[in-house]
Amino acid sequence: MLSTMSDSSAYWSVECSPGEPDLFVCMDCLDEVFRAKVPIQGCPGCGAVSTFEAFALNSLVEWGTPELIAKAQATGVQLHATPVSADSTALTDGPLTT
Repeated sequence: MLSTMSDSSAYWSVECSPGEPDLFVCMDCLDEVFRAKVPIQGCPGCGAVSTFEAFALNSLVEWGTPELIAKAQATGVQLHATPVSADSTALTDGPLTT
């Protein structure tokens, strides 16, 4: 019997903390997206393995194709404002001052 991608055992679960990106996009074909999971057998669209990167829907809207954005929205994730936290400040190469 052939295994289908709809089988829950065909995915690795990815634990994402609240506020962390939970949409995993195949960076090889940029056509497949999964929410808080990645396919064990690789991307169903292109077959690439280990090429998934995490994104928030807000960032996908900036660069994704309409098809990719629609797939992401179909996972149930909502577009919302991203709060800025002290942990997300940019690091510099300059000297530290105290």
